[in-house]
Amino acid sequence: MKYKYTAMNSKNQKKEGTIEASSQTEAIANLRSRGLIVQDISEGGGGSSGESIWNMDLGGDIHTRKIKPKKLLMLFNQMGMMMKAGINLSMSMDIMIQTEKDIGMKKILQEINENLYSGFTLSQAMRNFAGFPGVYLSIIEAGEANGRIDSAFEQCALICKKSMALSSKIKSAMMYPIFLIVLVIGVIIIFTVFVIPRFSGVYSGFGAELPAITQVLLDFSNFLINYWFVTIVVVAAIVFGFIMLKKHNDQFAMLVAEYLLKIPLVGPIIRQSSLARFCRLMSTLTDAGIPIHRAMALARDAVPNIYVKEKVQAVLEDVQIGVTINEAMAKHPVFDSILVSMIRVGEESGMLGDSLMKMADLFETQTDESTQKLTDSMTPIMTVVIGGVVGVLVVGMYMPMFGMYSIIK
Repeated sequence: MKYKYTAMNSKNQKKEGTIEASSQTEAIANLRSRGLIVQDISEGGGGSSGESIWNMDLGGDIHTRKIKPKKLLMLFNQMGMMMKAGINLSMSMDIMIQTEKDIGMKKILQEINENLYSGFTLSQAMRNFAGFPGVYLSIIEAGEANGRIDSAFEQCALICKKSMALSSKIKSAMMYPIFLIVLVIGVIIIFTVFVIPRFSGVYSGFGAELPAITQVLLDFSNFLINYWFVTIVVVAAIVFGFIMLKKHNDQFAMLVAEYLLKIPLVGPIIRQSSLARFCRLMSTLTDAGIPIHRAMALARDAVPNIYVKEKVQAVLEDVQIGVTINEAMAKHPVFDSILVSMIRVGEESGMLGDSLMKMADLFETQTDESTQKLTDSMTPIMTVVIGGVVGVLVVGMYMPMFGMYSIIK
C-alpha cells in the first residue's frame, strides 16, 4: 500500500513524497529509520492525490523510461560539483530531488534515494533504471570502489557533453544535404504539377509529333496529377519496407552500415565519429580502473554504426584469448593505421588511456573537418543538380515551340 507523507529531516527541511508499506505504522518506522520526523501521513500516494494534470508524469514506467542526454548532463554536473564541494551523497540527492522540475525524473531520483537508505550503493540503485547507460554506471561503480565518486560524476559529465556535441555536429552536417534534396524534389513537383500542365493544353492542338523528352515530361506530369496517391503509397511502402528489413534482417542492416561508410563525404564522418566515441569511452573507462575486456564491451555498445561495432567485437574476441589490442585492430581496415600505432605505444608504455584520449581528440577534429568539407561541397554540387533539373524541364517544355516556329516559317 502507498502512503503519502510530509516530514522534516535533521536539518529542519521539509520533505514530501510517497512510500510503500504494509501498514501506516511500518511506513512511519521506515521514514524514521531515514532520519525523518513524520508530520502528516495518509493512504493513497497515487494519481488520486489531487495533483495537477500539468505536473503528472505521463511517461509510463519510470524504470524503462529514457532519460534525455541534457538531463543526464545536468545530473552529473550538479552531483559532481556538490560532492566536490564536500556535500555528502545523501544531501546531494535531497537537493537534486528538491530542485528537479520534471515529475518523471523526480520519481526516479526519489526511488534511488530510498534505495540508498535501504543499503544499496548508488550504482546498484541506478541499475534499476534503463535511462542510465551502462557506461556511466560502470564509471560510478569504479568511483565508489576507489572512493572518488565526485571524479566519477565529472568523468560521466565529460563523456555526456562530448557525446552530445558530436551528435549535434553530425545532425547539423546531415541536415543541409537533406534540405537541398528536399528542395530539388520540391522544384520537380512544382514544375510537374503547376507549370507543365499549362504547356499541355498548348501542345494538345499541335499536330506535329512531340520530342521524346517533352512527351516523357507530359506523361510524368499526368501520372503525378492523376495518380498522386499511388506515388505516395509506393514511396511510403518502400520506406517502410526498408526500415522493417533493416530492423529485422541483421545481414541487410550490416550491408547498409558497411555501405554508409563507403559513401563519399558522408562515410568518413560516420567512421571518424564512431571511432572518436569508442576511443573516448575506452580511455575514460580504463583510467577509471575498469578491466580492458569490460571497458571494450561497454565502448562497443556505444558505437552507433553496427559495422564498426562488429569489428570492435572481433577485436574484443581476439583480446580475450591473449592478442594485444593493436594486433587485433590491425586485421581490420576500418581502424586507421595511426590508431593502431598509438594503441601499440600506449600498450607498451602503460599509458593506453592517454593514447586513446589523444586519438579521440584527433578523430573529433577530423569529424569537424569532414563535416565542414561536406557542407562546403554540397553547395556547388546541389547547385549543379538543381540547375540541371531545371534546365531539362525548361528545354523539354520549350523544344516543341522551336519546331512549331520552323513549321510556321
